[in-house]
Amino acid sequence: MPPHGGAEKAARLALEIDAGIQKFGAVVHEKYGKIYAYETDGLGNYVLMDDANSPSLLAMPYLGYCDKEDEIYQNTRRFILSKENPYYFSGSAAHGIGSPHTGKDKIWHISLTMQILTSTDENEITDCVNMLASTHAGTNYMHESFNKDDPADYTRSWFAWANSLFAQMLMQQVMDQ
Repeated sequence: MPPHGGAEKAARLALEIDAGIQKFGAVVHEKYGKIYAYETDGLGNYVLMDDANSPSLLAMPYLGYCDKEDEIYQNTRRFILSKENPYYFSGSAAHGIGSPHTGKDKIWHISLTMQILTSTDENEITDCVNMLASTHAGTNYMHESFNKDDPADYTRSWFAWANSLFAQMLMQQVMDQ
């Protein structure tokens, strides 16, 4: 039998963590307003970026941390989906978030799928679906990453995480119709 008060302790811990995020992890950006930092040390130092992997800043509503319409999230989203995010790449084949794990100019299918799952904009969703459909390099699988200008230059020919998230997104899109 679980110890008494376990749920209450977990709820208090969640509130403490959220207070820490709001106090140390939300910073004011000169262009985007208040946004979430990717990393912080609690001493005023922080890193502004996002990584294609999940959990990520882009995935915050998907993970249940905030609503898609949350103002700080929307500000953060605009930042991370811009050239000011050092891991946002834009090329002739696609534009999206990559990762330091796969290097410069490599966009992750996970990030494009997460962008759909956290979007409220039908044009953005359609754009991302089109990029997913045109960047599998003829394999019909989602890869870990692909070059922004050449989808045939990809990592991991079959990446279960990307394919599973893609399937979940397709199911969600059908259910939302």
